Amino acid sequence: MTTFKEQPLIRTGKLGLAEILEIFTAGSEMPLKFAAYDGSTAGPQDASLGLNLLTPRGTTYLATAPGDLGLARAYVSGDLEPYGVHPGDPYDLLRALAHQLDFRRPPARVLAQIVRSIGIEHLKPIAPPPQEALPRWRRIAEGIRHSRTRDAEAIHHHYDVSNRFYEWVLGPSMTYTCACYPNDDASLEEAQDNKYRLVFEKLRLKPGDRLLDVGCGWGGMVRYAARQGVQTVGVTLSAEQASWARQAIADEGLGDLAEVRHSDYRDVRESEFDAVSSIGLTEHIGVHNYPSYFGFLQSKMRPGALLLNHCITRPDNRSNANAGGFIDRYVFPDGELTGSGRIITEAQDVGLEVVHEENLRHHYAMTLRDWCRNLVEHWDEAVEEVGLPTAKVWGLYMAGSRLGFETNIIQLHQVLAVKLDEKGRDGGLPLRPWWRA
Repeated sequence: MTTFKEQPLIRTGKLGLAEILEIFTAGSEMPLKFAAYDGSTAGPQDASLGLNLLTPRGTTYLATAPGDLGLARAYVSGDLEPYGVHPGDPYDLLRALAHQLDFRRPPARVLAQIVRSIGIEHLKPIAPPPQEALPRWRRIAEGIRHSRTRDAEAIHHHYDVSNRFYEWVLGPSMTYTCACYPNDDASLEEAQDNKYRLVFEKLRLKPGDRLLDVGCGWGGMVRYAARQGVQTVGVTLSAEQASWARQAIADEGLGDLAEVRHSDYRDVRESEFDAVSSIGLTEHIGVHNYPSYFGFLQSKMRPGALLLNHCITRPDNRSNANAGGFIDRYVFPDGELTGSGRIITEAQDVGLEVVHEENLRHHYAMTLRDWCRNLVEHWDEAVEEVGLPTAKVWGLYMAGSRLGFETNIIQLHQVLAVKLDEKGRDGGLPLRPWWRA
């Protein structure tokens, strides 16, 4: 039920903001309380979850960018305030919104009344929060998509936030990719170590082998392999990641076996690697660049070498590859996702034989749950380090992504492939999977 504290709204025919929300969600049972600065409210008054629209600027953000982008702008700027959840983990609120609210476009006559009630001044776009990246069309105008320069800028936007911030969120492993939980009770650190173990075993690595890890992040896979006696080269476009990884390599005394370079993966000159791992890089490559990407990785492998590609995917191969407004503008500029079928096809089309693939989406939901838990635990330090708006972006992004993995909006696939020799031989791979699950 809608309560109007300012009765003149009814007498003049002007709709309150809460009433407008109810119109757009007609037929849905409001799972939370909504309150607006005009005095109107909607939903159960005793609801444990809710949203407060605090300012007219928030109305402008919501009206000029419908969907997740408008909500994000209003939230990041402080104009839309949730309650009943911690900003480091608003999962419960997002879940209620996603599962119980069904937004519908009202008839034209009602829309006209809504426009009159909101006021034409709120339909004119205003500057977004400074944490937002340029829109896709501006980025295209200022640089070729997935050029080396533009890729470096996109990586900088997301990964060069603050190493200290990432230490609080990711934990001691400094691993910003899906973990693999050996059981429901495993800790995040146990699960991340188990993920590296799984990749290592799938690649059949042994002491004395050479591994190339593209998009190596803070060097987690590089250091894991080096501890097992594998000569490993990692590359990352993030200067902050490379600096942290080099110090970690030095601290562990792994300098004779491990190297992390601040460079584009396409600048790697060595070849004849025994294995290649790509853990969380494909999302940044661009779908149209998959042929050259997989072709390059294949060229770096000796005959019989294995490639492990670990990346977020769509649940089908038909969806638009572009990310949604919030993810594209606040999290992963230029990020693109496609289905696992497309990943497999592109690997096959450069001559690699795919021997195994698996979906770890439930594991990523658990990983994000634990990252949010870390952010909540270190919230005050995180806000001091990166600022409240950026910290809020991360809480929103990780909690929303968790929901996406749980509801099969996105998945996480590992694809394992081998480079055959000129006679079609795979180097003597076992007949059945040789790794522990």
